[in-house]
Amino acid sequence: MLVPITAEMPGEPVERPLRYRRDFVVARGLESARLRTTALGISTVEINGAVVGDHVLAPGWTSYKSRLPVAAFDVTALLREGENAIGSTVAEGWYRGRVGFEGGRREIYGDEIGPVIELTLEYADGSAETVSTDRSWRASTGPVRFASLYDGEHHDARIEDRGWSSTGFDDSTWMAVRELAPVDDVAVELSWPPVRRIEQLGAVEIFTSPSGATLVDFGQNISGRVRLRVSGPAGAEITIRHAEVLEAGELGVRPLRGAAATDRYVLSGEGIEEWEPSFTIHGFRYAQIDGWPGELSGEDIRAVVCHSDLRPLGTFHCSDDRLNKLHDNVRWSMRGNFVSIPTDCPQRDERLGWTGDLQVFMPTASFLYDCRDFIRSWFDDLTNEFERFGTVPMFVPWIELGMPAMPIAGWGDAATVVPWVLYERYGDLELLRRQYPTMRRWVEHVAEIAGSNHLWNSGFHFGDWLDPTSPPDKPYLSRTDRYLVATACHARSARLVAHAARELGEDSDREQFERLADDIATAFRAEFVTSNGRLACESQTAYALALEFDLLETESQRRRARRRLAELVLTDEFRIGTGFLGTPLICDALSSGGDVDAAYALLMQQECPSWLYPVTMGATTMWERWDSMLPDGSINPGEMTSFNHYAFGAIGDFMHRVVAGLAPASPGYRRIRFCPRPGGGLTSAAASHESPLGLASIDWQILDGRFDIEVLVPPGASAVVVLPDQTSFDVEQGRHSFSIDLNNVTPAK
Repeated sequence: MLVPITAEMPGEPVERPLRYRRDFVVARGLESARLRTTALGISTVEINGAVVGDHVLAPGWTSYKSRLPVAAFDVTALLREGENAIGSTVAEGWYRGRVGFEGGRREIYGDEIGPVIELTLEYADGSAETVSTDRSWRASTGPVRFASLYDGEHHDARIEDRGWSSTGFDDSTWMAVRELAPVDDVAVELSWPPVRRIEQLGAVEIFTSPSGATLVDFGQNISGRVRLRVSGPAGAEITIRHAEVLEAGELGVRPLRGAAATDRYVLSGEGIEEWEPSFTIHGFRYAQIDGWPGELSGEDIRAVVCHSDLRPLGTFHCSDDRLNKLHDNVRWSMRGNFVSIPTDCPQRDERLGWTGDLQVFMPTASFLYDCRDFIRSWFDDLTNEFERFGTVPMFVPWIELGMPAMPIAGWGDAATVVPWVLYERYGDLELLRRQYPTMRRWVEHVAEIAGSNHLWNSGFHFGDWLDPTSPPDKPYLSRTDRYLVATACHARSARLVAHAARELGEDSDREQFERLADDIATAFRAEFVTSNGRLACESQTAYALALEFDLLETESQRRRARRRLAELVLTDEFRIGTGFLGTPLICDALSSGGDVDAAYALLMQQECPSWLYPVTMGATTMWERWDSMLPDGSINPGEMTSFNHYAFGAIGDFMHRVVAGLAPASPGYRRIRFCPRPGGGLTSAAASHESPLGLASIDWQILDGRFDIEVLVPPGASAVVVLPDQTSFDVEQGRHSFSIDLNNVTPAK
């Protein structure tokens, strides 16, 4: 039985972590020892003075009322015959700590935190015994005086109880503990990648700001924390404040909003001291260091990158270093936001699992990393929250922040888009089957809201969130009618459920949802499209949605819509005109209609708003707004100014599929489509992806007017290779090379 324990420390702030410990005896003949551990809060576990495992912020964030992850470790090597000791330090984390924007909320899941531990000892004679959290444990404070995910961690090394998790420690002055209700009914075995320390970055520059502050530039915007190596007098206090950017040469902290993002370390004065926070995480590139004893050097400080430990799958490279940097920024933004859940940002008082952000980014994410189990876990919470609230909330796990859970177009559609993309990319039919009921239920839920006219024209919607015309203080005001967006998303989701039903052999469902998708498309045209294909709403996003979601009926309508979209893009001088929902579609809407040059002109644009504008401004991750930083180096006056926000990084999928030319043609890359569309002055591009069947890759280059391409098809797969002159070749596993003279190719239109 998994039983949490807790304790109260009168007079101590609730943000102060507590330590729990007990001694136990291991008999002769120990054969194996298995530790299962979780916490109400976030915790670390130690046995005989050694930290167990390498997980960070364990057990991570789930919808704890439905699922509490339990990690298992083989700890046989940490035990010895005779006396042993085990201990755990527990902080509030997401369970009881402050979470959310505009002040957030506390005690979302409960007001009591503590460890949950079950240590099973198995002996050679077949006997076994269990050491679990119960009333025999003792509790006390430790050197961490304060720990908050948003505000940072304060550690006083002078009050460290050395040996507290080892045998022989005197805990007679520690407090008694209480048992809480067992958690077996919500306990789930951890089957997805935990958060870990992935790498360390050294200081690129240490310099003095105009105000005289000592600043450290780590060269890369990350999620993580700072590790110190320092010596100095007892009581000296070092303060570390974090920020993503500089403004006027100082830390740009306004985008943090209500997050203090400040760590403090008080030295013990005992030689060289090394410290890194344990119960917080920050989004930052720069750190301000105050109170350092002596002169700070690069050997004294590191940035520790922390995120969910996903296996890399995909690569991209081309002849334009600006696009390479853009792609690198996309990858780093994914890394910075896949931290236990897919968050929107890692720095400010938010860091929530926004469904709309993931929905648009899912194709890019699934190419870059193996995130199947990571997303499956998150989707389980989406399903559980749907059951609790009767709709897909705008972020998962859901917390009440002054607004109810409500159906939002493009955000709730994560219920259909995410499972379908997972199936497309990984080919896991059983995973699709598991998620299908939620897909279907979401579309039925919206169909009930839309009613017999099939138009989703009621309720609040984010619409094409943060398009370039949105006022700094009103990011939901875009050029595109929010009900046009909502109805288009409804049609797409219905179509995806029909596709899923077909794959699962649910023929009656397939027919039902195909009819529904057709009816919604008909309603969309009647409300928003003229007979010759002009949309009532003249925006890049409106035309991209209509084209890419197949909402236009005739080829003449589609031709007119393509021409009008190209005209709008030209009128905007090839500057981006889309927000969160239009951005993943705009380049495809242009290129699939034959206007590859316009798609490349958008992609290669450097003037704001564009994908490359942040690159010219020194960005190392994707920004939330196209102009999170203004050309003069000042930060946008709005609140939505994260400098690590992956949504606009959805362009990565276009770079993989169209620029490099590598895409799945059937689920799980059983058949691959190699179809590069050269343009933008590029002379080469390459991409690779570790598919479920093995490595697939493409490498093309243009030299003296000749186009050469080499592809690799993994064992068990087949592929079609489509060259720029539209000739195609079916190939099987192995390497294949082709070459054509581009001087004899007529550009496709």
